[in-house]
Amino acid sequence: MANKALVIDDDKATLDLLKFQLQAEGFETMTADCGSKGLAYVQEFDFDIILTDLNLPDINGIEMVRRTKEIAPETEIIMITGFGSTEKVIEATKAGAFHFIEKPVEFEELILLIQKAVERKQLAAENRELRGKLTSRSAYEGIIGGSRAMQNIFEIIDSVAESDANILILGESGTGKEVIGNAIHYKSHRSKKSFVKVNCSALPKDLIESQLFGHIKGSFTGANADKVGFIGQANGGSLLLDEIGEMPIDLQPKLLRVLQEKIYYRVGSDKPQEVDFRLISATNRNPFDAIRDGNLREDLYYRINTIEITIPPLRERMEDVPMLAEHFLQIYAEKYHRKDTEFAQHAYDQMLNYNWRGNVRELQHVIERAVLLSKSGKITNLDIPKNMDSTITFADIKREEVAVAAAAGSSSPVPASAAFSAPNNGNGFPEKANLTDEELFEEVGRFIVESLPEPTEGIDQKDVFNELENVVVTAALKRTKGNKQAAANLLGLYRPRLYGMIKRHSIEEKI
Repeated sequence: MANKALVIDDDKATLDLLKFQLQAEGFETMTADCGSKGLAYVQEFDFDIILTDLNLPDINGIEMVRRTKEIAPETEIIMITGFGSTEKVIEATKAGAFHFIEKPVEFEELILLIQKAVERKQLAAENRELRGKLTSRSAYEGIIGGSRAMQNIFEIIDSVAESDANILILGESGTGKEVIGNAIHYKSHRSKKSFVKVNCSALPKDLIESQLFGHIKGSFTGANADKVGFIGQANGGSLLLDEIGEMPIDLQPKLLRVLQEKIYYRVGSDKPQEVDFRLISATNRNPFDAIRDGNLREDLYYRINTIEITIPPLRERMEDVPMLAEHFLQIYAEKYHRKDTEFAQHAYDQMLNYNWRGNVRELQHVIERAVLLSKSGKITNLDIPKNMDSTITFADIKREEVAVAAAAGSSSPVPASAAFSAPNNGNGFPEKANLTDEELFEEVGRFIVESLPEPTEGIDQKDVFNELENVVVTAALKRTKGNKQAAANLLGLYRPRLYGMIKRHSIEEKI
């Protein structure tokens, strides 16, 4: 789409000339002969650049800048001034003007300023979009994660949310099982109905049946009124049974019957109640250990486990740590009115070298504490344990080398770096100069897939995407001579995400 420009000047000749020149440069251009008309346009349209005269007949140029910035803070403004207006120009710049240019206007000089202003606005928009991506993970019903493991979970949720299949979510405490449950419910056709959450381990053992199934008045001591129960409340919606392995074993056959027959009985009643809900179960225990220990019926396990989602612990998806940290920083900086707070490099290093045994919940608490204790706009140190048991030694992580079959017919694997080191080297890989970016990626992908050896039964294939991530980030850092920000820009990555990749692959040791 064409960039939009607004020219405000009380001189018609100037308006016509600038409009003609800007349109010739591809700008969609509007004009206003006074400040009030210009402000009306600003309220109605989104402009990339505004050119305004310092001396307008109805509104002072400085006031014009202030009021425009109040309406459209991201729009850049270039002030057109007469000779000798230095003091007012400085004042206009303080009010928010991008730059100024003196009359008579040299259009070549002006267009360079306009291009810089538009680039700055676009960069600001990209930064907002980038932060929006963080919160958009939150908008994905609270889930944040750029790692492949989490992306795979997102794909599963998208695939199964609209069905009524029972879901079992596995994961350590603090990994976000309830958040995944939220996503499944709120992306389903049941989203406008109730989502009832029950922590089986928190319910008193002698009351869990009446809490779950409900009861009628007088069915036991203290039953002074009819109670619907959690299952009845979930009718038409979804029911989350957290820590399902803690449900009393004698109650599990009753739950199994509800799932099979879609009816249940309140305590003290022989009247069947019809019910229709989607069951989402969660546990931090290995279900087969629970079955072996007699805490979970095997027939119930297979009934609740139509689809299984396993959430990896945070220490196995370290590239998500900076994204989550930034997300929590935004939340708590706003909550505690410290909106300019940011992380220093040392804070990133700390969080990327910690084991996070408490997973996302522990990270969240650490970031909240850091925001509360920060005395300036930068968090340089995180208050987290420094014992050896909780610290990852990345030098101890075994690094694997990706192997691909040589295109020349050799069956022996060769490192991917060797395969790609010499374009047009007889392997059929074309020169980069002859390709667009899209064509280049397509050719690289084709080359990799065609070069992979056929899978051998009994031998696990390497994770090609993991290996590619390793070699691509390494190559980017070598090209930028270790400059992480430049490498992030080159790869189109958010810098903290790049840090996670560097740590996960121990890349700094190779540079």
